[in-house]
Amino acid sequence: MKRYVDLARPFTLLPPLLGIISGAICAWGSAHNPDPTRTLTTSVILTVVLGSLCASFLNAASNAINQIADLEIDRINKPSRPLCTGAMTMRSAWNTTLLWYALAIVPTWLVVVHPYQTWSAKLFAPLSAHECFFIYVAGLVFTLVYSLPELGRTKRFGIWANVTIAVPRGCLLKVAGWSMVARVGSSEPWFIGSIFMLFLIGAASTKDFSDMEGDRAGGCITLPIKYGARRSAQIMAPFFVLPWLLMPLGAVLEDPFAPGLTILTGNAAFLSILGVGLALWGAYTSWLLLRNPDELTSTENHPSWRHMYLMMMTAQVGFAVAYLV
Repeated sequence: MKRYVDLARPFTLLPPLLGIISGAICAWGSAHNPDPTRTLTTSVILTVVLGSLCASFLNAASNAINQIADLEIDRINKPSRPLCTGAMTMRSAWNTTLLWYALAIVPTWLVVVHPYQTWSAKLFAPLSAHECFFIYVAGLVFTLVYSLPELGRTKRFGIWANVTIAVPRGCLLKVAGWSMVARVGSSEPWFIGSIFMLFLIGAASTKDFSDMEGDRAGGCITLPIKYGARRSAQIMAPFFVLPWLLMPLGAVLEDPFAPGLTILTGNAAFLSILGVGLALWGAYTSWLLLRNPDELTSTENHPSWRHMYLMMMTAQVGFAVAYLV
């Protein structure tokens, strides 16, 4: 069992799980909730539970496919992982990964929002109602494009690696959570998702500094390898601050596609305070990055990485609160 736990890297499953639940809560409390009574029915709860479980499987599969593709890199950077130690064979890793992908994607066909209440109604709902399913499929494709050479392996290409991480784990994650309660045709879920995506485009490189030796040997030209520690930190710094300032803007600007509504329909005051607070936190994290960039290359868990992780978690919880108060 330990081999499969190590392959899944369960400590990385909490952020996507929290992101899904946060996205669903945002949809439930938004002006776009298709149920005018906003009743928290058993159907809604079970749909979110199912979608959250699928998100965990998708993240586990993503971790596994990355370890399969990065075996030679991990022999240098992460030699204790199960494929490196021989605790798990490549065949077993592939079989497990394919099973996790199936468990992540197939059940999401049943994630269909109001007015479809029963599992039978959800199963046979029109194709256009299965938005969550297609979002998860898109997320799967991004994980393959990031890792597998046959599909591009964007992990090799600096900022494009960050984009390939940020789109599914930032934007699509929030939209997927939203799609478990409301339709995704409005601009609001995409605006929320874009905030997290922009943050991750910069923040995703935080862990690359300590992995430079293995990445260089494996032909992955990450930002620190391409530009050096100091220049990379300078490129990353704005992404820790500017995305959060979109929150107060979205709370006051009118949605061009929904006249009479602001882009973000949660509590405007709370969203504004949260956005400014996260921007200040991001500025402090940027200072940690910039004061001694070379330290990043010798410390596996640099304080800036911990702040990035905590910032993401705080933002997820904060968004949920903003749509409940």
